[in-house]
Amino acid sequence: MKKYSLIFLVLLTMLGGCNTAQKNILDSGGESQLKKRAMQTRYFDTDDKKQTLQTVIATLQDLGFVVDKASFELGSVSATKLNGYRVRMTVVTRPRGTEQTTVRASATYNIEPIEDPVIYQQFFDALSKSMFLAAHMEE
Repeated sequence: MKKYSLIFLVLLTMLGGCNTAQKNILDSGGESQLKKRAMQTRYFDTDDKKQTLQTVIATLQDLGFVVDKASFELGSVSATKLNGYRVRMTVVTRPRGTEQTTVRASATYNIEPIEDPVIYQQFFDALSKSMFLAAHMEE
């Protein structure tokens, strides 16, 4: 009987540990996630998904990135910059209502996520200028 009690106790401990790990993964810093999403996301006054994605690609290339993958259907671009280090940026575009487009960028340094807001600000500053020029070249 002691043998079964010991096995039950071990199983109960393992299940409790799994539950705690799962809770920690799912509940990882809600406020910090909101801040991260805010620095990685911008909204643009256009409904032209294709033009937005073309401008994202051109901006990444202007910043020294090499485009690895691009999908107009999915609205995503992945690019890599090698300059003694490896920075990989993935940008996703999607409609926001009927007249805006959401652009969200995610960058990694080697394999670590980049959480420095300056990197995202530089990308979005360059993208904003490119979006402005693209919109005025059409007129």
